[in-house]
Amino acid sequence: MKWNLTNKITDIMKTRFFALAALALSLAACTQDELAEGTLPEGEYPVVIRATGLSVEATPQAAPSTRATVDGDWQGVQAVALKMGDAVKEYTVTPNSADNTKATLSCENDPHYWTSRDPITVSAWWPLDNTDITRMPAVKVAEDQSKLADFQSSDFISAIDRTVEFDDPKLTFTHRTARVAIELKPGTGFTNVDDATVSLMSLSADNGNPTDIKTCNANGNSYEALTAPQTVTAGKPFIRVELGGGNFYFRPQNDVVLEAGNRYTYTVKVNATGLTLEGCTIGGWADGGSESGDAEELDYIYDESTNTYIVYSADGLLLWAEAVQKDKSTNCTLAADIDLTGKEWTPICTKSSKAYTGILDGDGHTITGLTINQSSMRYVGLIGYLDSNGKVQNLTLENVNITGDYYVGGVVGFNNSGTVTVCKISGNVSGSSKVGGVVGQNYSIVTSCTVSCSVSGNYTGGVVGNNSGTVTSCTASGDVTGESFSVGGVVGQNFGTVTACTAYNSIYGKNYVGGAVGENSGTVTACIATGNVKGEKDWVGGVVGYNRTSGTVTASYHALGSVSGEKYVGGVVGNDSGIVTTCYWSDSPDNDGDMATKVDGTTVTWQQAVNAMNTAIETWNTANPDEPCDRRYELTGELPTLKKEE
Repeated sequence: MKWNLTNKITDIMKTRFFALAALALSLAACTQDELAEGTLPEGEYPVVIRATGLSVEATPQAAPSTRATVDGDWQGVQAVALKMGDAVKEYTVTPNSADNTKATLSCENDPHYWTSRDPITVSAWWPLDNTDITRMPAVKVAEDQSKLADFQSSDFISAIDRTVEFDDPKLTFTHRTARVAIELKPGTGFTNVDDATVSLMSLSADNGNPTDIKTCNANGNSYEALTAPQTVTAGKPFIRVELGGGNFYFRPQNDVVLEAGNRYTYTVKVNATGLTLEGCTIGGWADGGSESGDAEELDYIYDESTNTYIVYSADGLLLWAEAVQKDKSTNCTLAADIDLTGKEWTPICTKSSKAYTGILDGDGHTITGLTINQSSMRYVGLIGYLDSNGKVQNLTLENVNITGDYYVGGVVGFNNSGTVTVCKISGNVSGSSKVGGVVGQNYSIVTSCTVSCSVSGNYTGGVVGNNSGTVTSCTASGDVTGESFSVGGVVGQNFGTVTACTAYNSIYGKNYVGGAVGENSGTVTACIATGNVKGEKDWVGGVVGYNRTSGTVTASYHALGSVSGEKYVGGVVGNDSGIVTTCYWSDSPDNDGDMATKVDGTTVTWQQAVNAMNTAIETWNTANPDEPCDRRYELTGELPTLKKEE
């Protein structure tokens, strides 16, 4: 707490101080004859103590009138609790008029008394618990310390079980709180760090303390806060900087032990990708100079409770890959963008018996320069083989360069029963067979992925090479090239379901070449293909090259590109042995017969096509409740687009 003394009160306190000083001098002047060696006369020698010990450092914002114990100043304290034996009494605090870093503690009405010249043991503290003065209150700091007064009033001081000498009655106080200072510097992406808001996080809630504390802007780019003594767990966000509309976090590599009476100074660079710890100094309340050193950039933090590597660098990602060799369920969460340029990556888990079953969460971050050159290896990708409970999500792979044999994908080579969702891939992916921009062979779930890869091989697709699972709401824009069979803008060969996918790419192969799916024995629903589709030989379609007996194509279309081949060529389907319902095409040879409808802009318009395709989707969903399509067509430009149904 803090009090501003009026002039009148100040005069009174000065008078009291001089009286107390005179008393102290008279005690000191006592001779051996006046004071017996044994017991002193009862009630004649009150305990009067000089208080010292608070480290001196003024908070830069603090004017002389606002200084407090946190700044080594006693003028903000009116009284302390002084315990002697079992008795606790309230003692008045009179700051030294010449030096407010010292004060006199006295009690006018009912003081403690010296009973002999032997040293006594006392305890004292501030603030007082007004409901029970005998109880030292637990440390409880303010949640919002952005105002100087609230920062200063969060300080707690004490002197516990200290020896006081009769001839030199001095009591040294210390701080019961820990002092944390943050020095901000601009890093990559920032020219300055002005107007930042800095908070401490992941703090203990013991004794009702706040788990987050908003710091005081002490001066310029310096911020401070007081906390209760505690340990902040490694890997937890400890410092948060709000700047330029973004939030940036520093997570310590090791546990942070905040001890009472110590000051911890962190020099932190604010980078567009996060916070980088430049240095840490731990020491006394004022100067913090007892220990210092530059902190190493974090590679990773391991969270034992969740079996998760929190990765900050390329080396950290490689260390996670090593850990997976021992435990296939080891999770990974990216805490920063990772650059693998110049590093050869070995696919994680390349055998069904040792498939990956953990979660790789990109958390919106990017891995750049993933390179794999293994032309004779099967199960090739960032992860070779993904199995039950395995998941890859929220990840961007930029500028990949991947070469393998069978089962080759930008993210996963072989997805047996895992999930790949919300991934973005760019670069080049190639192999001999079953090659996809995201997954080579899929028996499970691929959803909401975006691909701008050049993909090449047999049974090759922009998203998935060979599909026996579900591929939903994916988009492909990179060119797809097949050396022989089954080449598609989204899926090369399909035995499962392909729903609400879009292909904005050029497709080239020999046989079974489709704008969305090369060869279909499953279901293709609400898919769009734009671009040129070329087959060197036969079975070439704007949406599906060859729709086999078990194949179904519903509410899909091709536009803005040519479709060409030797024979069995169609605007929607090259050759159909299955079912084609409510599909449309334009700009292609008029050879679909009754299987699809051409949009000529007069007899049939794209708005008519939209209405009919949405009706077909509703009909499909009614007949196939286990495989519904949650997208609907809308015409907001030249061509229909798919929008998620609200």
